[in-house]
Amino acid sequence: MSKQFVYMTAGSAAEAQRIGAALVENRLAACVNILDGMHSIYRWEGKVQKDREVVMIAKTTRDRLPALIETVTALHSYDCPCIVSVAIDGGHPDFLAWIGAEVRDIE
Repeated sequence: MSKQFVYMTAGSAAEAQRIGAALVENRLAACVNILDGMHSIYRWEGKVQKDREVVMIAKTTRDRLPALIETVTALHSYDCPCIVSVAIDGGHPDFLAWIGAEVRDIE
């Protein structure tokens, strides 16, 4: 089971908290780190924008990624939320096992 880091942004700390809690409660992520205070500069609809955003980093598995993306998109205030996944190539074996255990289906 391939482990993934999922980098996301939100428009506010409250939105990030709401999304992060939903991901963990629904076992779509083992953990979501929330980093407030990011400054973003980007082009949107033909104009350069400057905003404050909140970074979220979720730890999950490749199997859970489609459901995670669907959940974030449904809960997010943005029309096109930033959600990108990066494979985890290695790390502490016990931590990686914990990720898998936390996102598995519980019957």
